[in-house]
Amino acid sequence: MPSSSAVKPSELLRREDEAGVVTLTLTAPQNRNALSLAMIDTLILILADIAKDDSARVVVLAGEGPALSGGHDLKEIQAHRNDPDRGRAFNEQIMARCATLMQAIVALPKPVIAAVEGVATAAGCQLVAACDLAIAGEHARFGLSGVNNGLFCSSPLVAVGRAVSRKYAMEMALTGRLYSAAEAERFGLVNRVVPEGRALDEARALAQTIAAHSAPALAIGKRAFYEQIEQPLDVAYALAAKAMVDNLAEPDCAEGIGAFIEKRPPRWGA
Repeated sequence: MPSSSAVKPSELLRREDEAGVVTLTLTAPQNRNALSLAMIDTLILILADIAKDDSARVVVLAGEGPALSGGHDLKEIQAHRNDPDRGRAFNEQIMARCATLMQAIVALPKPVIAAVEGVATAAGCQLVAACDLAIAGEHARFGLSGVNNGLFCSSPLVAVGRAVSRKYAMEMALTGRLYSAAEAERFGLVNRVVPEGRALDEARALAQTIAAHSAPALAIGKRAFYEQIEQPLDVAYALAAKAMVDNLAEPDCAEGIGAFIEKRPPRWGA
């Protein structure tokens, strides 16, 4: 089984590779897989490694225990209040690194699917929203709970506010309450809800379906989607048209269209 070459094995994360699908499991259930600085940096490093790994076509993100992630490690943040600057420098660092992580997920030239069992709150909910797709177990719960602790979820709203309508996003942040998997599906935060305990299996099955397609086509298409989605209509169409032209120039595209015309399965490049 292939392993990450740039990232050492960590008690915070487990990587499993199978048939082009990389499963990354957060393995710190004792603190609900909190996005501590160490967890964030581990994820950033391993995503950078996956980006260069041609054998990795789709990523599935999961968590051990009762949460995908409960958000930032509030004990870690609180401990830095004893710093001479009352933790401001640390807080600036962790928010910047968290933003880097979320943008790394979007920039990764491979689709990323969140498999959610248990809770995904605050920055953990942000993590789900940053992924391209999400599958939730029926008892999963989602929330932007920071306001309950006096900390409005401004950064999580960047991702959540792009995944769901503005009014739903603001409701989540203003109330701080937990929302059911069914509500998250209705909001558009997750793609679908499956029986409890099935989220990872369903996410992997979806990943296998996606992994069967051309890797260059997936990379070009994902990049183009995020480039155009926040742009005015004319700019969006220009960006999308360029992506289509670039995609048409790929050998995989010539093979795929040829296979369609010849009524045979395509043979994608490595």
